[in-house]
Order: sequence, then C-alpha cells, then structure tokens
Amino acid sequence: MLSNTAVPIYYGEFRDAVIRGEIPVCQEISMEMNRIDWLIANPGIYYDENAVEGWIEYMESEMTLTDGDDLHLLPSFKLWAEQVFGWYFFEERSVYDPDTKKYERKVFKKRLTKKQYLIVARGGAKSMYDSGIQSFGLNVDSDTTHQITTAPTMRQADEVLSPIRTAITRARGPLLKFLTEGSLQNTTGSKANRQKLASTKKGIENFLTGSLLEVRPMTIDKLQGLRCKYATVDEWLSGDIREDVIGAIEQGASKLDDYLIIASSSEGCVRNGSGDDIKIELMSILKGEFKAPHISIFWYKLDNLEEVANPDMWLKANPNIGKTVSYEAYENDVQRAENAPQARNDILAKRFGIPMEGYTYFFTYDETIPHRKREFWQMPCALGADLSQGDDFCAFTFIFPLQNGGFGIKTRSYISSNTLEKLPTAMRQKYNEFMDEGSLIVLEGIVLNMMEVYEDLDQYIIDKDYDVRCFGYDPYNAQEFVERWCRENGEFGVIKVIQGAKTESVPLGELKKLSEERMLLFDEELMKFAMGNCIVIEDTNGNRKLSKRRYDQKIDNVAAMMDAWVAYKNNLDAFE
Repeated sequence: MLSNTAVPIYYGEFRDAVIRGEIPVCQEISMEMNRIDWLIANPGIYYDENAVEGWIEYMESEMTLTDGDDLHLLPSFKLWAEQVFGWYFFEERSVYDPDTKKYERKVFKKRLTKKQYLIVARGGAKSMYDSGIQSFGLNVDSDTTHQITTAPTMRQADEVLSPIRTAITRARGPLLKFLTEGSLQNTTGSKANRQKLASTKKGIENFLTGSLLEVRPMTIDKLQGLRCKYATVDEWLSGDIREDVIGAIEQGASKLDDYLIIASSSEGCVRNGSGDDIKIELMSILKGEFKAPHISIFWYKLDNLEEVANPDMWLKANPNIGKTVSYEAYENDVQRAENAPQARNDILAKRFGIPMEGYTYFFTYDETIPHRKREFWQMPCALGADLSQGDDFCAFTFIFPLQNGGFGIKTRSYISSNTLEKLPTAMRQKYNEFMDEGSLIVLEGIVLNMMEVYEDLDQYIIDKDYDVRCFGYDPYNAQEFVERWCRENGEFGVIKVIQGAKTESVPLGELKKLSEERMLLFDEELMKFAMGNCIVIEDTNGNRKLSKRRYDQKIDNVAAMMDAWVAYKNNLDAFE
C-alpha cells in the first residue's frame, strides 16, 4: 500500500536501534539517515512496503548461499533493498492515443532509486546482495532484460553469478522449480518441456522472457552503449581503476526508464583515481550540497583511527560483523596490523573503511606522516633533481644533515599550467594543497622551459639562503639544466646518478632505515604524497629500484631525494 507519510519498516527498526545506542553509526550513515528522513517528510514521494516484502519473500524462498545452504536475509540487506524497491513517485506525461489521434496526459508510477552505492568493509557479503538483485530482475521482472555484472577481474565478477547457479541447481522454491523443469537438450519437442532458466556459456539466461545476465570486463569500451536494466559493479574502489565505469553504464542504462545500478565495494588503497572523484560527489550529496534523491548511499567506515582499538565501534565499518565475518577475524587483522606495518594500510582500508595514502610497498603509513614545520636557513645541504618528466613536471629535493643524525627534507617541484588544467578533480584538489604550501610551482605554458625552472629555483635558494654543497641528478632529460648549473656554480660536487637496480639498491635501503627511525624530517604534503605512492621493484638477488607505476602517481620527489642522498654520500668531506 502506497503512503507518503509512512516510515519504512526496516529503516524504522534500524533508526530506533541507533537512537537507543544499540547500533553505532559513522558520520556518513548519519547523513544518509537525514536524507531518508527527508524522503519520509516529502509529500511527493511514496513508500510501498509490498514491493520490498516481495523481494524479501523471493530471496528467502528461492535463493541459496553459494554452498547451497538456505538463505536467511540479514537486516542490512533488508535495509538496503528497502531503499531500492521501497520509494516511488508519480510523473505526468503526454502520451499519444492512436484511437483519438490526440495526445493525452497520463500519470505513471516510477521507482525513485536508480543507483545505489554500498561502501562496506571486506566480509560484508556485498556480492550476495548483488546476486539477489540480479536474480530478482532476471526471474521476477517480466520484461526482456539485459543485465550485467562487472569487477576488476572477470573471475571476481563471476562471484555474483555463483549463488544464482547454485540456486538453479537446488531449485528450492516453486518459481525456480518451474523455471528449471525440463531439459536444455529438448530442442525439437514441446517448448513446455524445455528448461526455461539455465547457466550457459553466455551467462545465465531466462528463455521464458529472453533475459540475459552476463559478466563484462571493467573497461569503458566494453560497457558503454549498453541498454542494461540491472547492473552491479563490484569492488570499484579496490582495483587500480582509472575510468568511471559506473558513469559509462549509467549513460547506456538511462535509455530505459527504470534501470538500477548497484555499485558495491570495500574501501581501497589506490588514491586520487576515479573512485575518489565519485566519493567527493557522494559526500556532496550526503552534505546536502545538491539534491539527488534517486541515489542511495550506504557508506560504512570508522570515523577515526582511535576506534580501531574499540571492538564496539567495528559495527560502524561492517554492519554484518558477527554474522558474515567473525569478530575473531577482525581481532587477528588488528594484531597483524600492529606487528606487520607493511599490511597496515590495506587492513585499515579493507576492514575499517579508513582510506590511507598510496600503497604500502616501500614506505609504511607511519613513515609518511609529516613532522612539525622547520626552517633550515643558512644550513648546508645536498640537492637532488629528477627531470625525467621535464616536459611538464620537475622535482627537486634538498637534504640537510642535522647534528642528531637526522636529515631535514625540503622539496620544490614545477608543473606546466597545461598539465594542471588536465588533472581529474581528485588529483587537482591534491595539487591545490601542494600549491598552497608552496612546494609546487605552476609555470605558464604547455611544456616547461628548463631555463625558467632554473632561474626560479636559483632565486628560491637565494631567498631561503640554503648552502648547496653538492648536486645529484638523473641524466635523463637533464643536459640543459646541468650545463647551466656547472657554468654558474662549478662542477665540484656534481654527481650523475643513473637509475637502475645496480645504483638505486643501496641508497634506497639506507633511506628506508632512516624513514623507519623517523630520521627523515619532512614537513610538506608533497613529500608525503610522493612517499605514499613509492613502489620498489625487488629482484631475486634483493636489488631494488624505484617503479614509476603510473604517470599520474608522482614519486619524482622520492627519486630526487635519492639523487641528493647519493650526492651527499659521495661528498661527505664537504659537510665536515
């Protein structure tokens, strides 16, 4: 029964439990609750409990778990599905009547929610929820539907199809018993004796309606232009995805009136990609900066790092903890994060929804936390330069030996205005932080003028009164800059540092030991960003070299720091 004043059943139970203090929620879930309360108060939006109960009844009578056990829906599943199937509005349209040959105005009932984002910790049974949505669309929707599921890998996307295949094999409910009755091999006899629902090489097909559920690769060229009525996107934050595949799916699906996209994922370790762009948009919606009632957002996470030590707060990150994943599994991961720092970022992101900076391959998160602000006026230093992307990005790092055995670090980088304008939203926001702190300078033009870079750096050294006693550089693309440096400052202390495992292994090991002891005293976000993105390739002999994985994940200042370190080690007498 439709009502524009009723409180949704499962949301009402959830809200009451939150108010009583039984269920802790994070800030993002609290903001989503405010949006749901707004829907309840809106007289133009109606709640239909029958549609929700129909999905629940189908799931509990027809579907099974992947291992074949009976499915009993979790309260979180009912809450999420209620937001998808529970809200409707009425739209008036002009429709052509062939009998009267005139346009008539008619009122149509439409489902409100077109897109749902679920950001839930690992072990939250997100794929099972996706399976339920896809199975319901495939078997209950009488339209001929094209349905897709996608994930960073095809095998991962197939996890959504796996429970549906098991349900087809078991056929525990009356609907699936009817749809699976007969045989696919019966191609010449009566169609009534032919199997109507089966898993085929295409995917899962419903021959009664002509509907198809298939797996697609997570790339825009494989997803754009589709007319899919139901689509699920799994782990869109977890992989190194640089394309907005959800937007591509929606552009094709919008050809239909009542499409549905479910985008579920745990938090990832990859920063400043399309996933972060989407999260910025979701946060704007949650804050009410712009209205998007057709989008449902359930974003589970801890509010701060201190809550990791409090098991009572873990429900904030995973509403299904204790049901789909045990508290013991979380306790083991917390202990592992404490004893294995290299795994800390991944555990904080995947288990607790706390996004961390970059990967954890070389510098751990603790090693990338900036120190308090310092100035190194008139102090001796070594300068390192990485000009390998000199056409649009140059990096310089200063190393200042200190009396306590530590080393002060300062950075200065340059980028062309053309490159800055082409940055995606999330990366542009990060670069704005670097510009505000003065560590990144934007020079006008499509490519950088090396002489303009030299003159600005020279003036910066004079203004700061740094005593540069040696200079290390990677020779790639550095000839013009180095020749002028030698003309004006002499060749003494100038060291060429060729990149490769043979030359990088020792200095990288030394810098790693210093960072572990927190002896690299940097205070700039740009250096934190570069260290967070730093990945090292290690061969079978233990030799290491920096890996510039992607063009947009800048680690140039780490490379420049290594060049400065090599120059310093080769000119120790200049610092005595």
